[in-house]
Amino acid sequence: MANEEVEALVVGGGQAGLAMSEHLSRCGIPHLVLERNRIAERWRSERWDSLVANGPAWHDRFPGMEFSDLDPEGFPSKEQVADYFVAYADKIAAPIRCGVEVTSVRRNVGRAGFCVETSDGTIDVRYVVAATGPFQRPIIPTVVPVDAGLTQIHSSAYRNPGQLPDGAVLVVGAGSSGVQIADELLCAGRRVYLSVGPHDRPPRRYRGQDFVWWLGVLGKWDEQTSSQGKEHVTIAVSGAQGGHTVDFRDLAARGMVLVGRTNSADGCLVKFAPDLGNNIAQGDANYLSLLDEADAYVARNGLDLPDDPDARALGAAPACISEPILELDLTTAGVTSIIWATGFAVDYSWLQVDAFDENGRPKHRRGVSSESGVYFLGLPWLSRRGSSFIWGVWHDAAHLADHMVIQSGYLTHRTSRVPRPETMVQAGSGGHG
Repeated sequence: MANEEVEALVVGGGQAGLAMSEHLSRCGIPHLVLERNRIAERWRSERWDSLVANGPAWHDRFPGMEFSDLDPEGFPSKEQVADYFVAYADKIAAPIRCGVEVTSVRRNVGRAGFCVETSDGTIDVRYVVAATGPFQRPIIPTVVPVDAGLTQIHSSAYRNPGQLPDGAVLVVGAGSSGVQIADELLCAGRRVYLSVGPHDRPPRRYRGQDFVWWLGVLGKWDEQTSSQGKEHVTIAVSGAQGGHTVDFRDLAARGMVLVGRTNSADGCLVKFAPDLGNNIAQGDANYLSLLDEADAYVARNGLDLPDDPDARALGAAPACISEPILELDLTTAGVTSIIWATGFAVDYSWLQVDAFDENGRPKHRRGVSSESGVYFLGLPWLSRRGSSFIWGVWHDAAHLADHMVIQSGYLTHRTSRVPRPETMVQAGSGGHG
């Protein structure tokens, strides 16, 4: 027998879980949020020391509360983001329990709902929301042997340059994390090799507006599907040092060595794909395309925004791009560390229901699972491009809460069209008087 019963259980106390809690409270749905660590734990303990948000404070927040004591155009530190969510949980009086881990969720047999096993007992629930987000299991490709005599860590385990042994560093992955970590190491005086794969490279600001503003007015945050073949393309953008456009040519001019995608290794001999020039060119094309769309939007709407011709000035390709390195002996190059900025995989091993395809991916439509009563929240492209961002997850949560209200209405409805006794008598005797 369950220790406790509740209408809805939200698993995860980060941005997705808190957004879900707010909307469930708005809809009057009794619920509980379980978080195995602290609120917004990953912001505190799974990010590097100098990390700041990649979006400005006016944009990357929930609608109901601004960041306190921070310029709206500034970029909050990771601790400020975590503190923001703690304050928000208090503001909405979220029924959250920290230090409780969900170990399994199974559908009840012969009755509605689910049995949820936790580190603090059993809970019987009607609805389950998986709000654990996309950053659950760090991915480290099995390319360089673990016994190669190198320090190999995932970007989620990196904290600062002093954490690494002396020597050069190979950073694999040129999304926001990889670029910012590589830049920090370069500024610390390290020799840095950066493995660059396919990426989008937006301008930090253009014609006086942040790129998040441009994506908003151009309707790009609301795109419901990614371009073919670009589902997992990373975005190279940075809020560090007040925010700046990521420019791979500038990084190379400052001494960083750019290489293509990391393909394979034979011991400490690492081989790179001959795609560096193409990856840089595709990133530039994405960058210039956004500038073109922005200019067209300004002209179409008659906006008084300053011209920004310098934004289109692309420097000459450095030698590492025009004459790419295709293999590197890490020992000869003095590389002692590899940082894998290669993303994450989800882990739903605790959710033991029929809600996944043959590859283990959630089956859902806008977060409503194929398994009745199960919901997903906080995943990239859950409903649109902005779904995994702070403000985007808040709007997705509203849809899920409304869906629960509708389903609860059906489940609690009882028909009122029951024939009354006198009606039945009249119907049986009609035509025989």
